[in-house]
Amino acid sequence: MRTLSSGLWMALWGLARLWAGAQAGCSEVGRCCPGRDATCFGRGWRLDRVYGTCYCDQACQLTGDCCFDYSRACPARPCIVGEWSSWSSCTDQCKPATRVRRRYVQQEPQNGGEPCPHLEEKAGCLEYTTSHGQDCGHSYVPAFITTSAYNKERKRQVVSPQWSADTGDAGYCMEFKTESLTHYCAMENRPLTRWMQYLREGYTVCVDCQPPAMNTVNLRCSGDGLDSDGNQTLHWQAIGNPRCQGTWKKVRRVDHCSCPAVHSFIFI
Repeated sequence: MRTLSSGLWMALWGLARLWAGAQAGCSEVGRCCPGRDATCFGRGWRLDRVYGTCYCDQACQLTGDCCFDYSRACPARPCIVGEWSSWSSCTDQCKPATRVRRRYVQQEPQNGGEPCPHLEEKAGCLEYTTSHGQDCGHSYVPAFITTSAYNKERKRQVVSPQWSADTGDAGYCMEFKTESLTHYCAMENRPLTRWMQYLREGYTVCVDCQPPAMNTVNLRCSGDGLDSDGNQTLHWQAIGNPRCQGTWKKVRRVDHCSCPAVHSFIFI
């Protein structure tokens, strides 16, 4: 049996090392880097079928010089966030303010994965009791309004101890014809204030007066215009964006609102 010469052994050994080196990539160097990082590289075949220096940073996907095993060694992982927290209390009592809810990142995005969505949302609010439980917040002349969708959440909250479950069905609806509004309403695109985009001049809108916006003494909502003869110009302001405001005139009072959802609001 013939044996291989030492020279042939050396040649084969060199080819083996060359092949191993040719297959080196992100797994071999053990690197996966965010963004653009010129120091995050290996040496081997690239995805563009060029042999040489290859990269394991996120930017290599744009420049096309990733190592052949980048997608396997550095899989994209999206941002994962938790559930929304409960809404906070209003930042102030007895005057228009904001409430906040947050969610937190459970997994940061990696290797070009889906970025994190908004982690905080703010919405307008108005609380009608002080921290000592005293009634307040009913002295505003303008009508402060928000989307009627907020009424479902408000009914689930014990906002004022002066309103019991027995008064849950109390209230009335005011119909107004809008006359003017600022251009800031149409500019709103945040998820919880997008309802302002549907405010239009010349449209009839419904505004629900329900506890706790209703004063416990006169059972009225501030700014309802109920005493107007219909020719008086009344002012309103959107909760959540004080620059979204305008005027309207009273049409009538009815027991229940019947406007389309996009034209249905509540006093707050």
